[in-house]
Amino acid sequence: MSSRLVVVSNRVADPRKTAAGGLAVALADVLKNTGGMWFGWSGKIVEGGAPGEGELRTQQAGPVKLATVDLSREDHDAYYLGYSNGVLWPVFHYRLDLADFDTGYIAGYRRVNQLFARKLQALLKPDDIVWVHDYHLIPLAAELRALGCNHRIGFFLHIPLPPPLMLAAIPGHDWLIRALFAYDLVGFQSNADFGHFARYVESEAHAVPVDEGRWRAFGRTVQAGAFPIGLDVEEFTLLTHAPEAREMHERMKREYSRRRLLVGVDRLDYSKGLPQRLRAFRELLTKFPESRSTATLVQIASPSREDVDAYTDILHELESLCGSINGNFGDLDWMPVRYIHRTVARARLPGLYRASRVGLVTPLRDGMNLVAKEYLVAQNPEDPGVLVLSRFAGAAEQLREALLVNPYDVEGTAAAIQLALAMPLEERRERHELLMRALRQHDVHWWCDGFLAALGKTMAEEKGTPWLRL
Repeated sequence: MSSRLVVVSNRVADPRKTAAGGLAVALADVLKNTGGMWFGWSGKIVEGGAPGEGELRTQQAGPVKLATVDLSREDHDAYYLGYSNGVLWPVFHYRLDLADFDTGYIAGYRRVNQLFARKLQALLKPDDIVWVHDYHLIPLAAELRALGCNHRIGFFLHIPLPPPLMLAAIPGHDWLIRALFAYDLVGFQSNADFGHFARYVESEAHAVPVDEGRWRAFGRTVQAGAFPIGLDVEEFTLLTHAPEAREMHERMKREYSRRRLLVGVDRLDYSKGLPQRLRAFRELLTKFPESRSTATLVQIASPSREDVDAYTDILHELESLCGSINGNFGDLDWMPVRYIHRTVARARLPGLYRASRVGLVTPLRDGMNLVAKEYLVAQNPEDPGVLVLSRFAGAAEQLREALLVNPYDVEGTAAAIQLALAMPLEERRERHELLMRALRQHDVHWWCDGFLAALGKTMAEEKGTPWLRL
């Protein structure tokens, strides 16, 4: 890849610190090889700052330039808290009941995307390739086009895209989808999300199919497809065998030598299905007495947006469920649920995964969910644990040999957990081998290379065609 890659996301990561995981791991090599740039919000909120304005800062991280912009309090609250996380996040996760359609939020969302476009355009070189990430920045390409930017620009959505009728509940939904046509390539986590996009653009936007995965509307042509994000299998394998993870594994095996561990690692979010998971575990203890005194669930729920009412509610619900389960089923030498409401260092997690007979990844809706893949990579292939996975996670399209469950079905999920706990060694090995084959074939480098190759093949729009501001 000869052109410089410019990555744009809400937050910026230093690609030298790949232990942080996420996009930094996926994009580190290509950014370093092209002397790329990563652009986004600095994380700094300027009290009393002027809306639509923000100071630009740049620094070098080896061969990669990091460029960040500050946000005023008003912009942050409207763009990030209001529209991105108060409207798009709940609706895209199928929770219309939690969306706050305050009309003032969308103005701040557009204003910040316009701010980012102005700051970014001044830094772009003529042959740059721009890769924009996630729901915070859907209109960014349209704002760049309005400023005369003719670069090749791709967009990848890390969260689900809901069905057309649900998407149409958002006031101004047509504006959002029109903005996606300013990109040359739009990528989704799953075939289901891609199918929702295809149905929407044809039924609501009256887009004309041009070719497979390609539509024309609003004077532009967009290519779209499913690009399921993978894990850096080699990096996580090394992390699994590093001292911190080994120490955690040995300690867990020692402290829980008489128990079979189940593990869940999630952000505290209503999309993760945590209350449903705990109810399924309670059902397991009720219906399968052989699991009492032998099965222990370690549930990590990292803090997330605790100033939002919906998160306070779920926190209280989780605490109540954990207390109820431990009170009704626990004994002097056995605590059924170990609930941890804080962030656990990533370096320690592989040891916890490896010590657990069952990995519980049961979101109500998720774009991909890399915890499912991390759990599998961390297992001992000679004596692997079993992944119980929600069919509503994007990862379910790839990980068919996991035990797929409907997290809304508490009894069915409990039965699947019992099946996982009792699964014979030979079957566990067979399932794990097939799952690992899929993970290695479709790893994070496959995802990154595949998206950028597809973006490189998109037909450039005619130069000089003006993009009307949305």
